[in-house]
Amino acid sequence: MFRFLSGVLGSDVGIDLGTANTVVYVSGKGIVFNEPSCVAVRKRSKSGKVDIIAVGKEAKAMVGKTPIGVTTLQPLQDGVIANYDMTETMIRHFLIKIGGGTKLLSHPRVVISVPAEVTEVERRSVIDATLGAGAKEAYVVEEPIAAALGVGLPIQEPRGSMILDIGGGTSEVAILSMGGIVISNSLRAAGNDMDEAILAMLRQNHGLLIGESTAEEVKIAVGSALPLEDEKDIVVKGRDLANGLPKADTVSSVEVREAINPIILKIEDMVKVALEKTPPELSKDIVDQGIILSGGVSQLAGFAERLSRSLNAPVIVAEDPLLSVARGVGKILDNLDTMKKILMSVERGTR
Repeated sequence: MFRFLSGVLGSDVGIDLGTANTVVYVSGKGIVFNEPSCVAVRKRSKSGKVDIIAVGKEAKAMVGKTPIGVTTLQPLQDGVIANYDMTETMIRHFLIKIGGGTKLLSHPRVVISVPAEVTEVERRSVIDATLGAGAKEAYVVEEPIAAALGVGLPIQEPRGSMILDIGGGTSEVAILSMGGIVISNSLRAAGNDMDEAILAMLRQNHGLLIGESTAEEVKIAVGSALPLEDEKDIVVKGRDLANGLPKADTVSSVEVREAINPIILKIEDMVKVALEKTPPELSKDIVDQGIILSGGVSQLAGFAERLSRSLNAPVIVAEDPLLSVARGVGKILDNLDTMKKILMSVERGTR
């Protein structure tokens, strides 16, 4: 009955549940929206319960600007659930939004991505949160597999394909062959850590206190992994740590690059460890085919070129790298019955 209703009143749904952003794919429609993984809440003083004020873009716009009693939070940290109730609330909000803002009339099948090296408990918590949000069936897929499918790598063939996915909370590398992961490695450091490094640099070098959103804007505007032909400057506004007054200061791309360099080095080392463990026949395929970059950090200026030099292999940035995982989840949705062998799943009523 539920499966019939899902087909008539709704569609199967794929979710790239990221630390920084959540991308939602609907079967038959494609990617329908991409919103920050953020929730704004107001705590009731007497009962201790919380009211949901905003989710997604509206909540992200409130970061660092909320009045007393209202807080914004990211339910996921380092790619895994840090706040179970808020994660369930966020998934429910996205499922309702798909239905045009009305209460869920059907219980769709949902495929949701998780980092490859999460624990079974962390995997299960994602499934439980998805079922609690109203899904009829919940499936999880490892992000490297979804990303590889999303960029069109031939992972079902007996040859090596390598993908490096760097998002907000995690960096993951995987070598895939015959439909599965042969070698993988992960690092719970990625784009958010770069933002924190920029924030710390400005505090130390310029006596300037800024918020996380401003740090992200600086990274996008002047961040780079290699020296630029024409180095850039940006005026950054915040609070003067010396006197507490508003302050604006000029920051160069050189300073930003030096600040984020330790995180880039960690990512390089993570990939090198995976390559050292790779069977030689698959290493040959990687040299021929290259390493595919996906995730938001892959767009950092000079990042692909730096990795190519460091790893001695071609490195190619995927088309629409922010959407690679979501597109892969969509391909799984479109062939769900045949792809179930690579998924972990639970149906409502079996928890």
